[in-house]
Amino acid sequence: MLSILPPQNTSPERAKSLNRRLVLGRVHATGEMGRAELSRACGLTIQAVSNIIAELVEEGLIRETGRRSTGRGLPATLYAINPKGAYALGVEVRPNALLAAVLDLTGRPVLTTRHALTDARPEAVSRELQALRLEMEQAQPEAVSRLLGAGVVMPGPFGTTGLSGTAADLPGWHELDARALFAEALGMPIDLDNDANAAAMAERVKGAAQGLDDYAYLYFGTGIGLGLVSQGRRVAGAFGNAGEIGHLRMQTKDGTAALEDVASRLSLQRRLAAHGRDAPDFDTLAALNAQDDAVLDEWISIAAPALAQAVHMIENLFDPETVILGGALPEGIVDRLIARMALPENSVSNRPGRAHPRLTRGECGRLTATLGAAALILNRAFSPQFAALD
Repeated sequence: MLSILPPQNTSPERAKSLNRRLVLGRVHATGEMGRAELSRACGLTIQAVSNIIAELVEEGLIRETGRRSTGRGLPATLYAINPKGAYALGVEVRPNALLAAVLDLTGRPVLTTRHALTDARPEAVSRELQALRLEMEQAQPEAVSRLLGAGVVMPGPFGTTGLSGTAADLPGWHELDARALFAEALGMPIDLDNDANAAAMAERVKGAAQGLDDYAYLYFGTGIGLGLVSQGRRVAGAFGNAGEIGHLRMQTKDGTAALEDVASRLSLQRRLAAHGRDAPDFDTLAALNAQDDAVLDEWISIAAPALAQAVHMIENLFDPETVILGGALPEGIVDRLIARMALPENSVSNRPGRAHPRLTRGECGRLTATLGAAALILNRAFSPQFAALD
């Protein structure tokens, strides 16, 4: 297993790890930079930057890309991330499928795969994960040999809580050490998170949240969840269950209802089924949207006001740069929801001179959470963890 970080047994080693992340993160965010630029941007000496760059080049994590003349002295040597220097695996567990993606160091997918699940209990998922690992080793042996680790995401909440037993739950997982099961099945260290948080990170690495440090992501999965990013880091909560917004009750024309009962993909599929329509997958929903389906339009008229109330809460609680909507709903449906969401004016986000709209559609598509699972690993590699110095 490849590691971007050196051993961290002493304070100087932890500081070195932090500085490597600073340099890697800045190069990743900017595209290509020279030593002097990195020194200024990271607040490090030229010598410190030169030493870190030499190590990263030797390890294959960054590469020289050319020279840039500054008008004085020798042209500056430029460095960029080496896409093949390392890879990250993302795995998403859904009630009916296991999805996986391998991303290179720039966040580009080099492999995506989907395994149907007829049984989502832990033992069955473990067997599928082992088969998935073998499949990836055969398809992308070089990438698998240079994996930094795996991010695994699944619907929350984690552990037995007052929210357990909802329709979006996976059976048999609440009393289980899921992290240990995934690490053993995949044979590598893992990060475990809920699908909404992972989707939020995907948009930061390769989507609508690039360049943003504080934003919220409303994720349409089987249910509906909220991913929060503050100062570039996901907000997980004490037990990994922050963002379970789908269970909050919203005002509807018929009283109140849980948000995911009126605005999730599952709620749309149930409404369609009540009218004798089967829409089991993403492509079927996209086709219905293209046909201006009347039942779909009715669902949008109910879902949009409920989502607007949820966004109003999110804005006043967290003051995000924007609220992104996306996930396992076709882009056309998300666009129609956004167009019908009348956001209240009494919000901290309703201010002049905004750099970003209050609502933004996500750009990572149906694999957002899968890509986000891998993005959890990349974000850890590129983002300084200042607590490591304590």
